[in-house]
Amino acid sequence: MSTIESPTTDVTTGLTAAEVAERVAAGQTNDVPSRASRTVGEIVRANVFTRFNAIVGVLFAIILVIGPIQDGLFGFVILINTGIGIFQELRAKRTLERLAIVGEARPRVRRDGTTAELSPGEVVLGDVIELGPGDKIVVDGVVLAADGLEVDESLLTGESDPVHKLPGDQVLSGSFVAAGGGAHQATKVGREAYAARLAEEASKFTLVNSELRSGINRILKIITYLLVPAAALIIWSQFRTVGNDLPEALRGMVAALVPMVPEGLVLLTSIAFAVGVIRLGKRNCLVQELPAIEGLARVDTVCADKTGTLTENGMRLSRVDALGGHAEADARDVLGALGVADKRPNASLAAIAEACPPPQWTVVTTQPFSSARKWSGASFAEHGNWVLGAPDVLLPEDSAERAEAERVGADGLRVLLLGRGSRVVDDPAGPGDVEAVALVVLEQKVRPEAADTLAYFAEQNVDVKVISGDNAVSVAAVASSLGLTGAHAPVDARELPEAKESLADEVDAGTVFGRVTPAQKRSMVGALQSRGHTVAMTGDGVNDVLALKDADIGVAMGSGSPATRAVAQIVLLDDSFATLPHVVAEGRRVIGNIERVANLFLTKTVYSVLLAIAIGAIGVPFPFLPRHLTLIGSLTIGIPAFFLALAPNTERARTGFVKRVLRLAAPSGIIAGAGTVVTYLIVRTDPTATSIQQSTAAVLTLYLIATGVLVVVARPFVWWKAVLVVASLAAFAHALLSPLPFGREFWQLDAGNTATMLVGLVVAIVGIVLVEVANLVITRRLARATPAPASD
Repeated sequence: MSTIESPTTDVTTGLTAAEVAERVAAGQTNDVPSRASRTVGEIVRANVFTRFNAIVGVLFAIILVIGPIQDGLFGFVILINTGIGIFQELRAKRTLERLAIVGEARPRVRRDGTTAELSPGEVVLGDVIELGPGDKIVVDGVVLAADGLEVDESLLTGESDPVHKLPGDQVLSGSFVAAGGGAHQATKVGREAYAARLAEEASKFTLVNSELRSGINRILKIITYLLVPAAALIIWSQFRTVGNDLPEALRGMVAALVPMVPEGLVLLTSIAFAVGVIRLGKRNCLVQELPAIEGLARVDTVCADKTGTLTENGMRLSRVDALGGHAEADARDVLGALGVADKRPNASLAAIAEACPPPQWTVVTTQPFSSARKWSGASFAEHGNWVLGAPDVLLPEDSAERAEAERVGADGLRVLLLGRGSRVVDDPAGPGDVEAVALVVLEQKVRPEAADTLAYFAEQNVDVKVISGDNAVSVAAVASSLGLTGAHAPVDARELPEAKESLADEVDAGTVFGRVTPAQKRSMVGALQSRGHTVAMTGDGVNDVLALKDADIGVAMGSGSPATRAVAQIVLLDDSFATLPHVVAEGRRVIGNIERVANLFLTKTVYSVLLAIAIGAIGVPFPFLPRHLTLIGSLTIGIPAFFLALAPNTERARTGFVKRVLRLAAPSGIIAGAGTVVTYLIVRTDPTATSIQQSTAAVLTLYLIATGVLVVVARPFVWWKAVLVVASLAAFAHALLSPLPFGREFWQLDAGNTATMLVGLVVAIVGIVLVEVANLVITRRLARATPAPASD
């Protein structure tokens, strides 16, 4: 049992080494399963034991029994492809597990009177864990000490308001510290913890639960249902035409059914996603949920915080401007005292504390910084009540000091007000009347890569909206220096309407927003989504968590708070904003290319179904041997699709995957199938043509029309795509014309009858023209139906 009812350990020293060893031996550890992907055994089983491998395996077994082995080439292709799938997924698994260790939250645990960062799995029952702003709570516990401690339990309860915690109160795993600090003792660890079961279920490996995956599965399910009646029809037709020759009838059935199963589409989808994860991993980008890859491809709006995204986290105290006759030296004394009073200072206070030596003042009470309050403070025994925070929050609107702060902030500097309050800082009514004592000016360094990143998004028609808790004018100054369009008109979020429709209008039209509260960030993300935008949210602080959670894609900085990393789908481990374009580009590449190859595979499925039905209904021998369709499929689909699936692609993905693919695949497949049947029926009337020559004409027609579809799908052309098509044509010519053993004899092709070959060539040319016309019509209709990007 990994629980205790009440705290039993000294808050200052924590457990001893002996007590830790005792608990580990008793199994009282935080043994929650990691977020790792599937095990090696699960990966092998998932890639080998599939519905489609089972179907193709049965057909392959039939060919092994009746021969010849050349007609079973499709079976070896399945084995090779399955091996590739296993290799790629194992490689992705290793990358994910390595990166997950780097990016995990590490609680600060007190043992033997010292504090050390441990991995969550090393926490044992009874451990004393320190808490500070942004810390993720990894185990259930009871509060031992609290200093303005506020815990956000929204990820568990949906309630966005932080809960004030006092000693003796319970805290739950899965929540995080919104403000203040303290310590708690682990009373439930491992699977006993509140959020453990939810986390275990949520962290299970999922290949891709998305529109793309569900669309492909829907298509493949329909195809599976068609196989049984198609097999029966072909068998019946073959017995009518070849008599009681069972092996020949079975070969015809196998030849008709194998190309109906687009097993390569599922495989290439898996490979494309796995390669995407690996490529992003090499850029220190942790993809915590694989479905995020698809979401990235659809992003049209990026909401970015200023601090930590456009500017670096670290700050430097630039100057202290004393106000109202106060001395700068006195103001620096107060700042130094505030710096040591806060046990877990934020970045601003840490920079101030570094520059201002602390006096020996006695702290009565403190108020930690909160994104909602936008100020922090401390009350000292003989020196009064002091606050440090946003001038436009602490001072009245007509204040001269506030106007001066606005002026300084217009240059992109962060300006804080040091003021004396009339009440103790933890008074529920606030600090009371605030006397302005000094303006504290901090410098932030703009990230060197930020300008290029914003330029990339502009080129890709992705809107960037800067949403910050800082002063709007200051944020606008930074954004303008980076060339962000629309940054000249900043919006103060305190003036935004609360009504959802009106808020959506304002957020959609604006670019830079300042003084945004955490709740507003969340509302703004929802407002953009209500207008049909796919939103990616970047952030690094506790105040970004709710918005990250609600965004379509949450992107957290690796050095940000553990809470942001916990809720984000993607973590930039090197904190580089420049990684984000690569992340978006990778998503577009994966989804766009899968759509390309889906056109090829489903074209093959359509013409295979049409051939099976038409040949069965007409009652003529099936024109192809299984090896013929293996040759055509490999040269026009299998090999080209592998390269196309990994090619560059910057087109933004759109919804409606199945409809778009079928719009091209259905007419192309019908044209290819109909052209093949027409050629076969015509050449069968030529008494001088052998059965092999008749089949060869049908093979020529189907191959050339399928190559025409490949040319359409591969556009726009670059040199390597041209080489791919030429190589395919050369390989087919070798199979058709070469006198070598691995040529005509192996493939059972005979191009010796000029008349039948001309028929096949003419029908193929007509079919290629029809494919081009169909593509032109479909492209124009899609262009009219697709609205222009908002930024255009």
